[in-house]
Amino acid sequence: MAAVYGALPKLTFLTPNKAFCDILPTSSTCQVVHHPLSRGLVSSQTELQRIAALVTSTQNQVQEPWEEIESEVNYLASNARIVQWYPGHIAKAERELKSRIKLMDVIIEVRDARIPLATSHPEMSTWIGDKLRLVVLNRVDMISRSEKNRWAGYFASQGITTIFTDGRLGQGVMKLGRRVKSVAKEINEKRRAKGLLPRGVRAVVVGYPNVGKSSLINRLLNRRKCEAAPRPGVTRELKWARIGEDLDLLDAPGILPMRLSDQAAAIRLAICHDIGESSYAVAGVAAVFVEMLKRIPCAGDELLRERYKINSSGMTGEEFLEELAQKLFAGDINQASLRLLQDYRKGSLGWRCLEFPPAKGAKY
Repeated sequence: MAAVYGALPKLTFLTPNKAFCDILPTSSTCQVVHHPLSRGLVSSQTELQRIAALVTSTQNQVQEPWEEIESEVNYLASNARIVQWYPGHIAKAERELKSRIKLMDVIIEVRDARIPLATSHPEMSTWIGDKLRLVVLNRVDMISRSEKNRWAGYFASQGITTIFTDGRLGQGVMKLGRRVKSVAKEINEKRRAKGLLPRGVRAVVVGYPNVGKSSLINRLLNRRKCEAAPRPGVTRELKWARIGEDLDLLDAPGILPMRLSDQAAAIRLAICHDIGESSYAVAGVAAVFVEMLKRIPCAGDELLRERYKINSSGMTGEEFLEELAQKLFAGDINQASLRLLQDYRKGSLGWRCLEFPPAKGAKY
């Protein structure tokens, strides 16, 4: 595949701070806190306030570098040719979904926990209207605990019900099932109160391609009802599945906007394998990914040096890929780029988010 990116500009690098990775959010409502800075449980109100102030202060320090990282990634992405992917089956599925969504009681929106905002369809809120929405952040096993806590706090501040799952191993799936069945029970209780007969509650599972929708449904059913594979575009038509006697789940194909106007988000989708490889040049995306890694706290040049035995200090993303290609693939930059992206996707570069929750006060 021919490269679609020109040379990326050199930017000033941030100095990664290891302490950023270990910060856990706190709550003023907690009476007892276990914090990595303490030796045990803290029950003193004065000590609790001191720790809360320390955590808040450090979180503010974290936010500033991540805002700089986001700004630089946006700048790098703006120098790239547009990444686009919109197969014909998605257009058809979107039309069907928009007509079916009006008949649904519950919307289960599945996102990639590594990029919760990039895997949020910009028109989803308009389609859903005032219907109940559950946001499922799948692949929680691929991010750190502190990152999970940050995102949990962010969505809670937005008043959005969020459940973290690992569709591969089943983590969080029972909680999701209980929550959906609880909603189904509430809906039928309201129907009885109005003199209506109870009926099977209809829920639809929606989300971007390859975020794990079908795997979650299979876990809920305890059997392989929906075809699932670790690549985008496997589900191509809407399929119903019944859970128990009172819940019908509709598995929808992955949908995404016809035009990916946010190129920083599009590059994150490509890195996480949530859009098809035919939509981008792997070398271009990998070059931006290297630039991201060099700026992300807990990664940086040290991670690349440890994993690939290459001193990337002062290198651009393209220069690092050229060095890696010479070292491992006889100069084949595409193979080197694919290796780098696959290493991230399978966890060889550590489990970490590629997004940070928006600054306090930013709207969802």
